[in-house]
Amino acid sequence: MTDQPIRFEDGAAYEHMMGVWSRLAGEVFLDWLAPPPRQRWIDVGCGSGAFTELVVERCAPTEVQGIDPSEGQLVYARGRPAARLATFQQGDAMALPFAARRFDAAVMALVLVFVPVPAKGVSEMVRVVAPGGTVSAYMWDMLDGGFPLDPVLVEMGAMGMSPPRPPQMAASRMEALRELWTGSGLEAVETREITVRRTFADFDDFWATSLKSPALGPKITGLPRNEADTLKQRVRARLPADAAGRIAYAARANAIKGRVPK
Repeated sequence: MTDQPIRFEDGAAYEHMMGVWSRLAGEVFLDWLAPPPRQRWIDVGCGSGAFTELVVERCAPTEVQGIDPSEGQLVYARGRPAARLATFQQGDAMALPFAARRFDAAVMALVLVFVPVPAKGVSEMVRVVAPGGTVSAYMWDMLDGGFPLDPVLVEMGAMGMSPPRPPQMAASRMEALRELWTGSGLEAVETREITVRRTFADFDDFWATSLKSPALGPKITGLPRNEADTLKQRVRARLPADAAGRIAYAARANAIKGRVPK
C-alpha cells in the first residue's frame, strides 16, 4: 500500500470515526498510567480533543496544552467541555512550541505513526517534560491487525486497492516503541497491550462511520459503483451481525510509558 499524506481536517467527522475508539482505548490507558493529580500536561497531536478531554475529566490537571497541525480539528476541540481548562493551538510534534522542562506529563494518543520522524517526536516530548515526569503514548498496532479500520483495509487490499496509509506504521509495533523510548534516554519503561471493543447499531452504521476516514472515504466514494458494492459486501461478510443486527469487533493498541531521568 502507498504512503500518501493523510490530512485530518474535519473535527466532527474524525470524532465520530476515531474519537470514540480513542476514548475507549484512552480510558484503559489512563487506568494503567495512573497519573497523580495536579500535573501540567501536553497532549501532542490532540486532534479533536477526545483524549485531552479524558485527561481533564479524570486526572485533575492544573494545565493541559493540546497541540495539533490541523486547525479544523482544533476548532472542534475548542468546543469541548475540556476547553474550560485545556488550551488548543497549532503546532508541530517535531518542534513543540514550549520551553524545556515545561510539563510534568507528555502524551501522544494515536499519533506516533503520523510523525515523519518518530524519534524526533519522542525526543521533543522528553525535552519539554521536567525530570521525573512521564512520557507516554498509545498507538493502534497498524501492522499486526490492531487498527479499527482493518476490516475495510483487508478487503481493499484483496481487491488490489491501495488506500493511503500513515508514513511510519512500523513505529506502532511494541518492539519499535521500546526502542524509541529507551533510545531517548527514558527510564522505567513499561509497555502493555490495550484491546477495546466497539458496537455499531448495524452494518450501515459501521459503513457510514468508516467512510468518514479521510484515507478511506474519498477512495471508496470514487470507485465505480460495481466495485464499491463488491467491497461493501465483502466487508459485510467479514463482520457478522448479532441477533439484533449490531456489529461489534475489537481493536488493539500498543501502549508505552517512561520516566525522564532526574
